[in-house]
Amino acid sequence: MAWLVGLLWSGWSPFDRTTWALEVAPVVIALPLLWLTRDRFPLSGLALLLIGIHGAILMLGGAYSYARVPLGDWLQSAMALERNPYDRIGHFAQGFVPAIVVRELLWRIGDIRGRLLTMLVLCCCLAISAMYELVEFGAAVALGQGADEFLGTQGDPWDTQWDMLMCLVGAVTALVFLGGVHDRALEHLGRTQSETER
Repeated sequence: MAWLVGLLWSGWSPFDRTTWALEVAPVVIALPLLWLTRDRFPLSGLALLLIGIHGAILMLGGAYSYARVPLGDWLQSAMALERNPYDRIGHFAQGFVPAIVVRELLWRIGDIRGRLLTMLVLCCCLAISAMYELVEFGAAVALGQGADEFLGTQGDPWDTQWDMLMCLVGAVTALVFLGGVHDRALEHLGRTQSETER
C-alpha cells in the first residue's frame, strides 16, 4: 500500500515524465511480482523492508530526477560537495538491497552457503549494476538529449564507473553488516514455513 501511495505521489507532477517512468520502472515491475509470489515464496521481513526502502529511493529520484532531489541538495551544501550525491546514494542502494535479496534466493533455492555465496552475491550485484548502466546507455542513445536527467551524470565523465563502484560498496556493506541478521531472518522464515506446512 505504501508503494502505491509513493508511486502516486512521485508521479503526480514529476520534474520530467520520461525520467520518472524510467526511474520507477523497477518498482512497477517488482510490486506485482512480490504480490504474486507472497504465498508460494515469501521473502524474509528484512528483504521486504529493504525492498521497500529501495522503492522509496527510486520514487524520490523519479519525482525530482536524481540530480535535483532536495535531500541531495542539502547533503551537497552541508558536506561542501561538488555535486548532488543522491545518485550515489541510489547506486549504493542498488548494491545494498539486491545483495540481501540475491543472498536469500541463492540460500533458499540453491542451498549455497559460505564464501561461494558471498562471491556469487557480489557477482550478481555487479551484473545488475552493469545491466542498469546498459539500460541508461540505451536510453541515452534512444532519447538523445532527453536522457540527461535520467543519466544524472552532472558533468562527470566517470559517472558510470562511480555508479558501479557504489553498487559494489553497497553490496559489500550489506553482507558485512547484515549477513548475521539475515541468517537469523532466514532461519526464522524456515521455521515459520515448516510450521505452516504441518
